[in-house]
Amino acid sequence: MDFSYSPRTQDLQARLQAFMAEHVYPAEARWFEEVEANTQAGKRWTPLRVIEDLKPKARAAGLWNLFLPPHAEGANAKGEAEFTFGLSNQDYAPLAEIMGAVPWSSEVFNCSAPDTGNMETIARYGSAEHKQRWLQPLLAGEIRSAFAMTEPAVASSDATNIEASIQRVGDEYVINGRKWWTSGAGDPRCAILIFMGKTDPTAPRHSQQSMVLVPMATPGVKVLRPLSVFGYDDAPHGHMEVDFTNVRVPVSNILLGEGRGFEIAQGRLGPGRIHHCMRLIGLAERSLKLMCERAVSRTAFGKTLAQQTVTQERIAEARCMIDQARLLTLKAAWMMDLAGNKSAKAEIAMIKVVAPQMACQVIDWAMQVFGGAGMSQDTPLAYFYTLARTLRFADGPDEVHRNAIAKIELGKLQPRA
Repeated sequence: MDFSYSPRTQDLQARLQAFMAEHVYPAEARWFEEVEANTQAGKRWTPLRVIEDLKPKARAAGLWNLFLPPHAEGANAKGEAEFTFGLSNQDYAPLAEIMGAVPWSSEVFNCSAPDTGNMETIARYGSAEHKQRWLQPLLAGEIRSAFAMTEPAVASSDATNIEASIQRVGDEYVINGRKWWTSGAGDPRCAILIFMGKTDPTAPRHSQQSMVLVPMATPGVKVLRPLSVFGYDDAPHGHMEVDFTNVRVPVSNILLGEGRGFEIAQGRLGPGRIHHCMRLIGLAERSLKLMCERAVSRTAFGKTLAQQTVTQERIAEARCMIDQARLLTLKAAWMMDLAGNKSAKAEIAMIKVVAPQMACQVIDWAMQVFGGAGMSQDTPLAYFYTLARTLRFADGPDEVHRNAIAKIELGKLQPRA
């Protein structure tokens, strides 16, 4: 295994870090100011000008759609590059880490969730019409999207529980159901949803579900409320509860075919978990840096916090934990690039357990060094913590991934046929 970064990746790292230093970090204060101003003006869900101003600069710098794979899996029989940019998972991972240090910065480069996963889904499984109507404007950053899967009425960690229905009536599908944690549905630019529901409740357990494209403007789609995360509502992006009542879309809006929702989910979630974990590593690196800066500048009981052995131990542990998480994530990315998502299913599950827990611990230690300031708006740490803690649920809770890892380990004991 060779985890050294390619010359192309090293070049992109340098350019991205320079862009972050010149444009993004100096804009952090403005971002918070705009959020507060929009709140005071009753325009909580208005897109932020600070991000919109930076997008053309990122695009002009060649730092746009960095997440794109070399080609849409299965869409090009000749194996030729379908996208002009085309980065492997291993190439993109360190770039996601750099962007992760400022949670909102991914959107500046058109690399934010759930758009990245939705774009890959449409690229891999959508028709030519889907790609022209939805993928192209998403790639151009002209619209945004959402992914409607989780439901409030059932334990959605077991996706076979999903009850929302997708019934065919003539040349249309009629959709009914209640979804929540539909991230991005609160953004006024959100034009398209990928909706997961059951097309055939009588089919085998993992063949009942399908995914269908639902334009947000379709009659019967109603955003009920934003959900807060430890008091944050993440406006203007948001995490919404959405009701679907007799929503009608053409049969042609189905992705890949009826009963193939789980297949699509597996193809979609593998790269997304790499992105999430590397962004968390970037967040943890930033938190450790803030922790160290605070430790050397703050004095208590006659010496700096950096001279206190408990602080030294936590800094050392944080460094070990961050590097371990990074190496495991890079291994998963390398395996996915080498032999596909299935080859790395154990590693993907492991990073999804390890990275959020690592980030939560490192951020918690950083908050402790800052004392009361660490929980206030004077540092970004409290907000960082909410993001890291949320990702112990998103894309599958810890328990589900641990079960998957355990089954793989126990399966090694089975006698070979």
